[in-house]
Amino acid sequence: MELAKTYSPKDIEDKWYQHWMDNKFFRSVPDPEKEPFTVVIPPPNVTGVLHMGHMLNNTIQDVLVRRARMQGKNACWVPGTDHASIATEAKVVKMLKDEQGIEKADLSREQFLEHAWEWKEKYGGIILDQLKKLGASCDWDRTSFTMDPELSESVIKVFVDLYNKGKIYRGVRMVNWDPEGQTALSDEEVIHKEGTGKLFYIKYPVVGEEGTFVTIATTRPETIPADSAICVNPNDERFKDLIGKKVLVPTTDREITIIGDDYVDIEFGTGCLKVTPAHDLNDYELGIKHNLEVIDIIDADGKINAKAGEKYAGKDRFAVRKEFVKDMEEAGLLVKVEEIQNSVGTSERTGAVIEPRLSMQWFLQMEELAKPALDNVMNDNIQFHPPKFKNMYRHWMENVRDWCISRQLWWGHQIPAYYLPNGEFVVAETKEEALKLAQAKDASITAEQLTQDDDVLDTWFSSWLWPISVFNGINEPENEEINYYYPTNDLVTAPEILFFWVARMIIAGYEWKGDLPFKNVYLTGIVRDKLGRKMSKSLGNSPDPIKLMEQYGADGVRVGMLLSSPAGNDLPFDEKLCEQGRNFANKVWNAFRLVKGWEVDDSSQGLINEKSVEWFESKFNQTLEEIEGYFEQYKLSDALMAIYRLIWDDFCSWYLEMVKPNFGDKIDRPTYEATINFFERLMKVLHPFMPFLTEEIWANIGEREENDCIIVAEYPKVGAIDQDLLARAEGVFEIISNIRNIRNSKQISPKESLPLSIMTETKEHFETFSHVLHKMANLESVNFVDKAVEGASQFVHKASKFFVDLADKIDNEQEKQKLQKELEYAKGFLSSVDRKLSNERFVNNAPEAVLNKEKQKKADAESKIAALEEALAKL
Repeated sequence: MELAKTYSPKDIEDKWYQHWMDNKFFRSVPDPEKEPFTVVIPPPNVTGVLHMGHMLNNTIQDVLVRRARMQGKNACWVPGTDHASIATEAKVVKMLKDEQGIEKADLSREQFLEHAWEWKEKYGGIILDQLKKLGASCDWDRTSFTMDPELSESVIKVFVDLYNKGKIYRGVRMVNWDPEGQTALSDEEVIHKEGTGKLFYIKYPVVGEEGTFVTIATTRPETIPADSAICVNPNDERFKDLIGKKVLVPTTDREITIIGDDYVDIEFGTGCLKVTPAHDLNDYELGIKHNLEVIDIIDADGKINAKAGEKYAGKDRFAVRKEFVKDMEEAGLLVKVEEIQNSVGTSERTGAVIEPRLSMQWFLQMEELAKPALDNVMNDNIQFHPPKFKNMYRHWMENVRDWCISRQLWWGHQIPAYYLPNGEFVVAETKEEALKLAQAKDASITAEQLTQDDDVLDTWFSSWLWPISVFNGINEPENEEINYYYPTNDLVTAPEILFFWVARMIIAGYEWKGDLPFKNVYLTGIVRDKLGRKMSKSLGNSPDPIKLMEQYGADGVRVGMLLSSPAGNDLPFDEKLCEQGRNFANKVWNAFRLVKGWEVDDSSQGLINEKSVEWFESKFNQTLEEIEGYFEQYKLSDALMAIYRLIWDDFCSWYLEMVKPNFGDKIDRPTYEATINFFERLMKVLHPFMPFLTEEIWANIGEREENDCIIVAEYPKVGAIDQDLLARAEGVFEIISNIRNIRNSKQISPKESLPLSIMTETKEHFETFSHVLHKMANLESVNFVDKAVEGASQFVHKASKFFVDLADKIDNEQEKQKLQKELEYAKGFLSSVDRKLSNERFVNNAPEAVLNKEKQKKADAESKIAALEEALAKL
């Protein structure tokens, strides 16, 4: 088959992906004869579409999975989506209102859920289909959804289990409230945004003492009508005489007491603190201590209610802030306003400003549950890559708070608590079981009298079970799949959900399986634009991944993203990276066309290019060993760069030029077969990174059976490495480069052959690759001499001197300058080596091999300096 002149991703990507699917190469079933390699996808929200973060995360997972599959492991990559309670409900509510004019309040729960499921079926799988364009080799037959029947059953089982263990409780607590989503949030779902705010200084008149005031400073003046006290430090000489007196709440006739508590920092602010128990966590705890009234003036939707006064009732909290400040100014109670830098908590899902709010919620006690999850990360049973995130993890786990697990939504797992008419409740997996528990309390209770809790569970309460529940390990703890695939191997995720998800999965793993959920956690960086900004729709700085793949090919985009994306470090994305990836694909394709275009001489008996073949064999094994080391350290960016250099520099720029037949000539069969073999092995190593290109080349290298695909070909193993041969070749390459530089500097045509004279004590080093030297430097002759060639352009390699006789083309002064620069560099290098060898700590602690290498560097540098000084003297 004739190969296309240019590599065209559009023509081959869909073809090969369908071929892989048709042949079930992604499918995994338990096989006791094979080692499992299990990865569970961080389930994207059903509301989501592919963005650059997904691209990076899933490319990394695919590289790990494809490599494991080629290593003969039973690779199982489980895909799926998360129901995303808050985000999905918001989408459905908006869709109903915008498209059908329906308000959520006009629907029953059952009616709303019908619409939600319809929306999920229509839009929920978009992101998974997009991942297929990327080449993700997931076992799509295993696709899971956090509200699938088995997974939902798992969630309910776990809730009941924890409740029966005394870990779950219900109570009124101060929570983070999202007025837009109208639901509670956990601390981890609150994003703190730095910005410019205002600090308002307000005077409170002291009752009975005309002209006497206390001044407070607040960023939230709209909460003043909910104040229950003013608090001062009893040791503060300025205010201790006021303790017990009363002040008027501004703009109202309500009196509150000045109380004393050393909680107040004398040096901070005005020294007087307004106490608003209903709208601040610290104030709430202070209110409990002093038995203060709780006045809640902000409703669930973020609007001020009548308790703040009829004037403000029904208005948005931020509108009231402006109005209230204006009223205080008119009343002469506004002292001043300062601009400040402050941090505002916002909802991770809706972006709304969070309101601290007292609310009846369900909580999970975390302190005891968190202990094994902390210990097994700190002792490296579970390894983080990079390990720098361990300190962040430890800080969070050592200061873990109880988890608010209830959400005031309809979309999600409804809490399995059932209320009796008297307000008591029972917790059970089904209503039938709940009825039995209720009748144990009151035999007259009927099923109709039981009402289930309206709230649903936090989305993370289902996804923390993901590595277990996708194998049905909660419902059937000893089933074949959970026993085979669990614990999983690698988790690839973003640091921002280290606590949301990773920590909780570890907790769940030890609680229900008594074991870690995964062995390694690869934490990706954030994809940022060239200005360092996080990519987002709101900034308009995020490219469409699908369009990128259409322009540069999936392989080009994969390479572009991975080339500069070390674990844990942010990726400064530039579209030129994808262009670089596409150029690399074209380079590989053109190299393949070159080799396939050679005519083969079947009459040749021996391997004409024996040393060149032996050199690349060693170079391949040396680089493969390096790549294996990078994979062990999860340095995928470095692994890809090593492959990139091996193919572009070593294979294309050197090896192919070394063995390429002259124009019109044929290549001997042994060299051709060796070259094809190298190409196959290079494609195997490259396949995890560039699956489509490598599969296309694999199919065209030779005759293949339908199932003989690179995706399941055996991954290469490191073979013998001839270090001496590698060193000799590197020396010859340096000489060739020097001769080429001389040509360029003298503007001599590459077609003009030149004479080379070598003065050396290691003649055999250059004889090994004499044919390569002749060919690639275009030499008319190579002569070994005992003395310098007068008038020749010269350079030094280690202790050997090289002379290119250019007759009248030489400029002596220019030669002197060049050699002087080389000499200065060599002396500087020797100085740095000497410093290292004179460092007693280094000499005493360095391994012998490292020490010997430094000593060899010193000897080489000294030889080179002597040769350069001699060459300069002759000039």
